[in-house]
Amino acid sequence: MWQKFTEDFYFNFIEKDRWLYLVDGLKITLTVTLLAVILGIVIGLIVGVIRSTYEKTHKLKILNFICNLYLTVIRGTPVVVQLMIIYYVIFGSLRVDKVPVAVLAFGINSGAYVAEIFRSGIMSIDNGQFEAGRSLGFNYPQTMWYIIMPQAFKNILPALCNEFISLLKETSVAGFIALQDLTKGGDIIRSITYSATMPLLAVAAIYLIIVIIFTQLIKCLERRLRQSER
Repeated sequence: MWQKFTEDFYFNFIEKDRWLYLVDGLKITLTVTLLAVILGIVIGLIVGVIRSTYEKTHKLKILNFICNLYLTVIRGTPVVVQLMIIYYVIFGSLRVDKVPVAVLAFGINSGAYVAEIFRSGIMSIDNGQFEAGRSLGFNYPQTMWYIIMPQAFKNILPALCNEFISLLKETSVAGFIALQDLTKGGDIIRSITYSATMPLLAVAAIYLIIVIIFTQLIKCLERRLRQSER
């Protein structure tokens, strides 16, 4: 059994340096995830602030309507469909690099969920904090930026980290636009060796290891946040 395992391992990964497909794919996966998270946070922050502002002051009615439409469409459709629409429909007539398209698609999708995280974080802050800001002479934007957002961001930071983990796994569908991410790298090895077990288990193991590492980092972060509150 051990001999067969070593032979399969050599045939799938060592021979002709096929393991490089996984390494190159992992680089693409992490790059897309990191950039998409940044884009998602920017979009989510803007949408979350607009929605929470409307709920507290009933201002920005038109912008709030647009944000609600965005949330409904993005959260109501699969991310793989959004990815293919952006690549094959919106950029279909252009020769664009697949990585920016994937970042855009996953960032827009993530932004819809991050927006609700930001909104819930802002709404969790007591209204007395807004009154304290006004007593200091701050207007609404200044109160939001200097008083509300630091507290809200501290509360939602673990949720944002969990969104990063979710997004990392969602990027596995990037192969639908022929982007050679980690999952696609394993699929390429499978198509060459005609062996599905070893490449797929390797891909699953890599995802699992990355998720475990980030989960432990999130737990450490949560402990630090709890300690700072004491």
